[in-house]
Amino acid sequence: MMLALEMFRSLPRTVAGKAMGSRMPGLLSGFAAPLRLVTIEEPRVDKPGWAPLRTRLSGICGSDLGMLSGRTSLYFSALVSLPFVPGHEVVAELTEDVDDLHAGTRVVIDPVLSCAARGVEPCESCAAGRTNVCSRITVGDVSAGLQTGFCHDTGGGWGQQLVAHRTQLHPVPEGWSDEQAVLVEPIACAVHTALRAGVRTGDRVLVSGAGSVGLFATLALRELTPAGEIVVVAKHPHQRELALELGASDVVAPHEVLRRIRRTTGAFQLRPEFSSPYLLGGVDVAIDAVGSSTSLETALGATRAGGRVVLSGMPAAADLSAAWFRELEVVGTYASSRSEPTGEGAFETALRLAAHPAVEQLAKGVASYPLHRWREALDHAHSTGRLGTVKVAYDPRSSR
Repeated sequence: MMLALEMFRSLPRTVAGKAMGSRMPGLLSGFAAPLRLVTIEEPRVDKPGWAPLRTRLSGICGSDLGMLSGRTSLYFSALVSLPFVPGHEVVAELTEDVDDLHAGTRVVIDPVLSCAARGVEPCESCAAGRTNVCSRITVGDVSAGLQTGFCHDTGGGWGQQLVAHRTQLHPVPEGWSDEQAVLVEPIACAVHTALRAGVRTGDRVLVSGAGSVGLFATLALRELTPAGEIVVVAKHPHQRELALELGASDVVAPHEVLRRIRRTTGAFQLRPEFSSPYLLGGVDVAIDAVGSSTSLETALGATRAGGRVVLSGMPAAADLSAAWFRELEVVGTYASSRSEPTGEGAFETALRLAAHPAVEQLAKGVASYPLHRWREALDHAHSTGRLGTVKVAYDPRSSR
């Protein structure tokens, strides 16, 4: 038996979270959260290539908070199998040998449950290495689940144990702390975002948001693309410093964005009635790294005609008039792929980027909580920007 946090189906709690979660985030760590601390059987998948792992650290990300608040679209309800143990940003150690990896090996997990993990013939996407858009994520050897942490059979990082397929496992370099390793999965997502953005030499890029998604996207843009100016939108002073360390050319407050872009691009600013201002002209590429209606509106309103807007954060509803009128290319970017345009997988690239001195420094600020203090952890995760924390994580080994 093991201790775990379990997401369960509760219509009243989901409705309460959806109605009040954005205005009163504390509800999501109280009665309105469809989450409970339970003692359950350890997950097991008795199929070739699967192995049990003991969780060392597992991050809380924006999609987890969206799921608990009821903000996640019902589109995803067919892609999960309740009840499940959340946690897809995972550092763990093998408790049994699997193929070429031995028990005791510390690994990070690529959470996408692709055809190889499910034991089915590769779909067209998986055959091309685009595992993040696998078409078989509801069939095969395990129950429906777009990722580890959303699948009943595999467990997730918010539990003391889970299972994973060999194709998901990436050994952690010697000498790394667990805190540094837990940042690899979000960095892999940022790698995919930066490469999917299609940045050309000298392009002006706007990153709307300076949480972990935006900060790591900034790093990946600077290290992997020929971007020229990278402007990051940040609410808090410490985010400004981090964004500059990770490669931003400039950092602006939300209310300064359009003025700053207008000044450097020669764009015209318009002020419609009863709506937010926007530009005619602007940046070549904008990345929404938050997923709120405000951050997406900023990205759409600051991008030149024919430019590209990249949805990195799980998107909220927004007015898409700018996309239509300015013929913007709106691009989705989900998780990370085993085959990126660079010729290597996103996780391999992320393991290199996670060795960046600024990332090593960020890792020292990872805040961890034992499972029984899950409410405190969620409260902290909702306030990372204000409190200056880049990542909050669970340590299921801890009892303090």
